[in-house]
Amino acid sequence: MKNEYLKKGRVKQKQETREKILSTTQALMNYAEKFTLEDVAEKAGVSRATIYRYYSNIDILSAEAGIDINTKSPKTIYENLQGLEIKDKILGVQEYYNNLTLDNENAFRNYLSIVLTSDSQHTKRGARRSKTLKMVLDETNLTKTEIKNLQNLFTVLMGVEPLIVTKDVCGLNNEESKKLLKWGMELLLKGISIDRTE
Repeated sequence: MKNEYLKKGRVKQKQETREKILSTTQALMNYAEKFTLEDVAEKAGVSRATIYRYYSNIDILSAEAGIDINTKSPKTIYENLQGLEIKDKILGVQEYYNNLTLDNENAFRNYLSIVLTSDSQHTKRGARRSKTLKMVLDETNLTKTEIKNLQNLFTVLMGVEPLIVTKDVCGLNNEESKKLLKWGMELLLKGISIDRTE
């Protein structure tokens, strides 16, 4: 998805358009053997120009739509963590995204491969992780800069990228990878004073 486009203007409306494109693609994946960006645009009720602002090719859109089927929204993940301390919420976010990645590892690796080999200049991935972390960190007394920095730092310890490193480079299995990444997150959290806002 072309994230620089989403950053400008009416974010909520653009997010709704993106969700409409993804859900339309998922429906087409269920009953159409082959389809194009133009087919998705027509079924979603958006113009060709609009769909190209979000996705540069059908492979990236299809791969993201496939992953999106199994992924909870950041809001749902955040709501499921209510009642926990801030640090436990952060560990819960990490656990959710690492388990999701391992449960759908081939789909995530395929998506990453498509994005990395695409000639597109656009893709900022991992937005769900960052958004979920921001919801948790917004409960704290941290400054906006600290929240943004921690969002970015914590995102490095969850999802497909660190799991590829721990598995393919370090030679760890799934459980060892999850334990190592959790240990890394716990070390970071020990060094940070995070208090809930009153």
